[in-house]
Amino acid sequence: MEPQQVEFKKSTAREYFESIVITAIIALFATTFVVQAFKIPTGSMESNLLIGDHLLVNKFAYGQYSGPLAKILPYKELKRGDVIVFKYPNSPEVAYVKRLIGLPGEKVEMVGRTVYINDKPLQENYTQYIESTSLYDRYGPFYVPEGKYFAMGDNRDNSQDSRFWGYVPRDHIVGKALAIYWSYETPRDEYLQTNLSDRLKQFADVFLNFFTKTRWSRTLKVIR
Repeated sequence: MEPQQVEFKKSTAREYFESIVITAIIALFATTFVVQAFKIPTGSMESNLLIGDHLLVNKFAYGQYSGPLAKILPYKELKRGDVIVFKYPNSPEVAYVKRLIGLPGEKVEMVGRTVYINDKPLQENYTQYIESTSLYDRYGPFYVPEGKYFAMGDNRDNSQDSRFWGYVPRDHIVGKALAIYWSYETPRDEYLQTNLSDRLKQFADVFLNFFTKTRWSRTLKVIR
């Protein structure tokens, strides 16, 4: 007599639960190792990145993996001109976004509106100046130590960056800014409004004005 085969059928609730768990695990892996969302809170990167731009950050870009797969993984070296997201050295729980200007071992100096790398002028087509007196500002020279980087905002007259608080350690760099996935008109002081009442007002504003205040032309814009 042949043994009877018993079929086990998952309940619909269990299937949904397993799907949710798997999705959550994939999402956790992605946000931990691959990509992270970041919102621009200030005008330090204007006019390339605006307050209210929501970015996708590639956390995979600058990996330091040294195993046998290192040659085939798409890791890149940090290079001048990259827009990077990093932990603010003086308060690592806060994320900053700036442009990478100085590499380890380099001399960085800013005279007027020109940045010099090892005494050679740097050609920049992404900067913005709003103060006429900035022409006479001078910063440096700074000598970038090994394992650290010099970062500056594109809006040079309104950016707290390496000119004022020093260098960015390599292990503080989270990743490279990739693209804007959503941009929403946001007040300049919103990042200071952090209590519950303010948060509820911000949520209500997005709910009521999503279509009219979304900057549709910036959606999916690649960051250069």
